[in-house]
Amino acid sequence: MTLRTTIFAAGVAAALPMAASAHFLLNFTEQAVIETPGEIPVKLIFWHPMDNGQVMDLAMPREFYMIHNGERTDLLDTLEPAVFQGAENTGEAFRGSVPIRRSGDYVLVTVPEPYYEESEDIYIQQIARVFLNRNGLPTDWDGIMGLPAEIQPLNRPYNVLVGSTFTGRVLSNGEPVAGAEIEIEYMASEPDIAVSATTEPTVAAPAGGTLIAISDANGYFTFGIPTAGWWGFAALGVGPETGFDGRELSQDAVIWIHATELE
Repeated sequence: MTLRTTIFAAGVAAALPMAASAHFLLNFTEQAVIETPGEIPVKLIFWHPMDNGQVMDLAMPREFYMIHNGERTDLLDTLEPAVFQGAENTGEAFRGSVPIRRSGDYVLVTVPEPYYEESEDIYIQQIARVFLNRNGLPTDWDGIMGLPAEIQPLNRPYNVLVGSTFTGRVLSNGEPVAGAEIEIEYMASEPDIAVSATTEPTVAAPAGGTLIAISDANGYFTFGIPTAGWWGFAALGVGPETGFDGRELSQDAVIWIHATELE
């Protein structure tokens, strides 16, 4: 168990009964499978999407880019500040765009500035990825990018079927992490990009708190997908950097996948 998890659990037991979901950095697009080429809108939000909870202020990311056919394209200059309206509060977010023209995979990567979480007295840096595809041609989805913290998908993350499973591998600088704690969260409230606000939740947060998986000796974990939509996985504190500005840093790996029903 990470120090972050220990501190958070103690805080919840003492004073935070409402905290049933986790921090998640979203690289949100309305679709994972892109039918029409063009500039695809994306919203970067630091949020509690499972229970439509608190929105945290997001600073301008250190990096925001895409990988397509093995080539990196910087997208940082597409970002503009945008206030996001959650159910509980508003928070600083960003809107941007992704140029999708050709067939294949488009891996969006956000490397944010560390966020100070006052309730835990630590910094959190979630290196987040989401995977888009056009025309069903697989090109980049299963590659290891060598990020400080990442989750390598073992199933195509943009067309997981409800009732099947998703398997990922937790990596730190490309090496597997055994015993990593992975928080799992369903995006119960998908953002409305046009108005930069939350929508009504489609499901309630699960009893018992945040869903958790633990990676095995080789860094693998598997989760059964019960319903359609966006699912996030956050491997806590797996990155090599453990401190920032004199405090503990939890350098997390985040991946978002999209599940659909078989029709």
